[in-house]
Amino acid sequence: MVLTDEGLQYHIRMKEGDVGKYVFLPGDPFRTDLIASFFDEPKLVAHNREHKTWTGYLDGVKVSVTSTGMGCPSTAIALEELIHIGADTFIRIGTAGRVCPESYDESLDGVICTAAVRDEGTTIHYIPIEYPAVADRHVVDALARAAKARGLNYIEGITQSKDSFYGQHEPDSMPAAARLHERWTAWERGHVMCSEMEAAALFVISSIRGCRAGAIMDWGDMKKTIGVACDAVRILAKEDGLL
Repeated sequence: MVLTDEGLQYHIRMKEGDVGKYVFLPGDPFRTDLIASFFDEPKLVAHNREHKTWTGYLDGVKVSVTSTGMGCPSTAIALEELIHIGADTFIRIGTAGRVCPESYDESLDGVICTAAVRDEGTTIHYIPIEYPAVADRHVVDALARAAKARGLNYIEGITQSKDSFYGQHEPDSMPAAARLHERWTAWERGHVMCSEMEAAALFVISSIRGCRAGAIMDWGDMKKTIGVACDAVRILAKEDGLL
């Protein structure tokens, strides 16, 4: 385990007791402030590089939010270090681009991710590519129930986790343009609902480490999506015997 001279996790700069069992994982450090505003008694615990953490409570249950930064490499670092200090249930809250035709349904509020296409390079350092990137079914179910209770429409489906933002948005500028277009067509035809940059690492590492993870992607009002994620943690905490 790599620690600072003060005994803190090297990147997130925290120790055991600084975070709750349940941790929300946005990419953006600034979004941690918004998520923390949903907590009771939120306290800024640490901010180092792209990793900013607040800890507070939901109905008396200790919870935290830590930003991962953009992409699977920094997500993997944050996740590993959070697991080292006691967290074991993770919900990514983020934004994503639409992919397949079904995803363009204007009635949708977003996507609850059930699995991820491992179109990135981080997770192959953990396990061969044949290993699936799958969300925990209990977290998916809690998110789905929380969304339904709020009268919101989040479709369940697969996300593509990629390494290059501009490979999606400016593919013709790339020498590998033909390959990028061919693969995007495959994701469309394979009913991949959305595209983002972190879920594959979250799902693979959580599975390997014996933890639970899910992800909910927002296409409209981020506050609604955060509310769903908070309610999902309340459901999980109740089922875990903490409420």
